[in-house]
Amino acid sequence: MNVIIDYNVGNLHNLKNALDFSGIENRLVTNPDEVKKADRILLPGVGAFAPAMDHLKKSGMLEALQEKFQSGAPMLGVCVGAQLLMDNSEEDGFHDGLGWIKGKVKRFSHELKIPQIGWNSVKKQKNNLLFKHVSDEMYFYFVHSYHLELENVDQVLGMTNYGYDFASVVCKDNLWGVQFHPEKSQNAGLQLLKNFCTLT
Repeated sequence: MNVIIDYNVGNLHNLKNALDFSGIENRLVTNPDEVKKADRILLPGVGAFAPAMDHLKKSGMLEALQEKFQSGAPMLGVCVGAQLLMDNSEEDGFHDGLGWIKGKVKRFSHELKIPQIGWNSVKKQKNNLLFKHVSDEMYFYFVHSYHLELENVDQVLGMTNYGYDFASVVCKDNLWGVQFHPEKSQNAGLQLLKNFCTLT
């Protein structure tokens, strides 16, 4: 079963609708017991880093996610969901993340309009099952003011340029993170989600 973690952030139903459209079995979960039964986990993300982490802690889902991570269950973080995988974020102060991928979440430091909103390309850095049947000319839909900054560049699968290059697709062991919104990215995004839910 593919489960989408409901932790009081937006865009949950857009992600669910995308999986439903592709005929992929899924469900929204709101409690730790349901998380523990998951085969694959999707951490969605529209909203702020700190409130998302707080809800995971208060709901008891943090411990369940830790257990699933350690068991090797595949997880995909989307936008803020990907940022939560990092050590910490500087959004609205300094906040600890899950710390499963070594790195930080940094605000864009350039003169372009922030947030970045709209379509942008993702340049593949290495092959991965997430990219199967996705064109090398990959364009996805972004909405964000903060981005991932990894310590280990070998864990970066895709790069995007907005003022400067930043990691937009990352992977470590059973963890994947995408800074964009595949559920809003038409065919390429639907294929990426299908790959995660069927190939991992």
